[in-house]
Amino acid sequence: MYQNCYMNREVSWLKFNERVLDEAADPAVPLCERLGFVSIFQNNLDEFFMIRVGTIQDQMLLKDVIHDNKTNMTDREQLQAIIDFTAPLCMKRDAIYASIMKEIASHGVLLVKFSDLSNEETSYMENYFDSEISPLLSPMIVGKKQSFPFMANGLIYAVVVMETVRGKEKIGIIHCGGGLFERMVSLPGRPGTYILVEEVILHFVPRIFYQYTILGKSLVKITRNADINLDSLDDEDQNYRDLMTEAIKMRKKLAAVRLELTRELDQTIVQALCFNLGLRRSQVFLSNVPLNMNFVPRIRDALRDHTELFYQKHMPAWPSSLDRTKSMFEQVSNKDILLHYPYDSIKPFLNLLQEAIEDESVISIKMTLYRLASQSKVVEALIEAAENGKEIVVLVELKARFDEENNIEWSRRLENAGCQVIYGIDGVKVHSKLCLITRRVNKKLEYITQIGTGNFNEKTAELYTDLALITSNPVLGNEMAALFRQIGINEVATGQPNLLVAPCGLQNRLIEMIDEQIALAELKQPSYIGLKINSITDIILINKLIEASMRGVTIEMLVRGICCLIPGVEGVTENITVHSIVGRFLEHSRIYIFGIDDPKVYIGSADWMTRNTLRRIEVAVPIFDETLKHQLLDMFHLQLQDNVKTRILRSDGIYERCAPKDTPINSQDYFSKMTYM
Repeated sequence: MYQNCYMNREVSWLKFNERVLDEAADPAVPLCERLGFVSIFQNNLDEFFMIRVGTIQDQMLLKDVIHDNKTNMTDREQLQAIIDFTAPLCMKRDAIYASIMKEIASHGVLLVKFSDLSNEETSYMENYFDSEISPLLSPMIVGKKQSFPFMANGLIYAVVVMETVRGKEKIGIIHCGGGLFERMVSLPGRPGTYILVEEVILHFVPRIFYQYTILGKSLVKITRNADINLDSLDDEDQNYRDLMTEAIKMRKKLAAVRLELTRELDQTIVQALCFNLGLRRSQVFLSNVPLNMNFVPRIRDALRDHTELFYQKHMPAWPSSLDRTKSMFEQVSNKDILLHYPYDSIKPFLNLLQEAIEDESVISIKMTLYRLASQSKVVEALIEAAENGKEIVVLVELKARFDEENNIEWSRRLENAGCQVIYGIDGVKVHSKLCLITRRVNKKLEYITQIGTGNFNEKTAELYTDLALITSNPVLGNEMAALFRQIGINEVATGQPNLLVAPCGLQNRLIEMIDEQIALAELKQPSYIGLKINSITDIILINKLIEASMRGVTIEMLVRGICCLIPGVEGVTENITVHSIVGRFLEHSRIYIFGIDDPKVYIGSADWMTRNTLRRIEVAVPIFDETLKHQLLDMFHLQLQDNVKTRILRSDGIYERCAPKDTPINSQDYFSKMTYM
């Protein structure tokens, strides 16, 4: 319909990850933080191939050709676009990493290759290999008696091309780790100098396959599909948690989607690897950085004394609007509370839970849990509350990708403590961030409600920007109680008068509010839409925003990640601007604003993606308190003025940094400093 206004989802995500990589190249970012951004980029890319490329590759097996509903690209065309974008992006990563490691070396931590070692050091490493490494290796040769082995997702292997005395080529494979070895091997006599263990193994491969002539060798890593349709595993006769445990095991054995090499190999060998792994030659990438970046924390730890190489330490603060000495129950009964993580501490919410545990008037606590910290104080509080005789109802979403095992373990502990644990709703994920505390005061029920944009996770509350509303508003409390009743009977939420609840009462309500702004624009009255979200892919909402732009509505968007809507196209999206902030903290909060005069302002858990609007339980809450509403509006507009960490999406689909200004505005630094004023 508006072909020049759409960007392919996969390409848009890759552009987001490039913005992450650009932080690693920014000299204004402290050196060790730049190294951290390379690691984040690499982990992001691994997950992208596991999930998105895995999904596309599965779809290519279907009989019917599937087209992207925005750019009309086929799955094959999307896969090729991903490969075409990824190859130069990896070359950019390699150059940035090399530059960073050179600077790291100047501060006393050096990661070397074998070509950098002296004869004495080489001799030491040979002895180390023979005594500490070789006895634990399990080498194998592919042949008639040994078929090509299963190579696990994300692990590093040494692949060796060998020639027998009869001139026949063989492939040898050695697993290089899996927790058996220290990843960084120290060099004696050179403090702070290390070599990666896989490089040691690869170098001494001839000592393992001594009967053969080594023709070529490389370290390799396989990335496998991790996208399982968990709903297809439903079995009414089997415990749901057991089904999830089986699904996690199944994920480890799915098809390969990428092969990475650290050295060039003969093309016939690469073709043989591709054949055995079910890959195309185009899915093979050469990497000049280590295939796994899990050694980065150790390098950072070794340089902790060099404080100039890190961001200035940030400690979330107790909000100035709250009194530490007063009860949270008392304070929330007098006014709504808005917490802004990571600038505000999560402790006020944890204190609220602790009060609920101890308060005799509290009869129940109900929560939805999606991603939890590995040592969750929230779950510990719920367990204590259950042991104190409170009714605890917890929805644990076991389908939170890559957090399933953690959530399974927590669900067991909650059940063992006597909590009622619900495992989601058939066909949808529960992604909302909800807590409902119910009290009986003077024979009447009173509610304290928390609705947020981020998880109940103490770790991410220090790293992600998120918002949480805590309110004793009885209207919102009653709507939340009704919502939990629906969830409890495995019923898809139908929405409430004030709360926006997906999948039945979010997308349609957003369209209604966009239409209200369109109507104002047509009457030549002030009209405005402001959005802060992580991603936007929902074609229905995208087209409605395009319509609003064409009718004259001003639309300002802060979209950190995927943005399938291209702004600034003359006559179509010229009234839309898109900014993306990538900085120290992960921008994760969602804010929806409709109108200028007495605007409607919401915070919620949903991005404007079809999976959020139509296939998940998501909740957005209106902000009624005028003080909090203006606080959010000021926050939003300040971020639009950010000219340090912002990239602006142009009408040609390219993101560019803001032009330098006389007064630099880094919104994250501003909020961090304001915390302590």
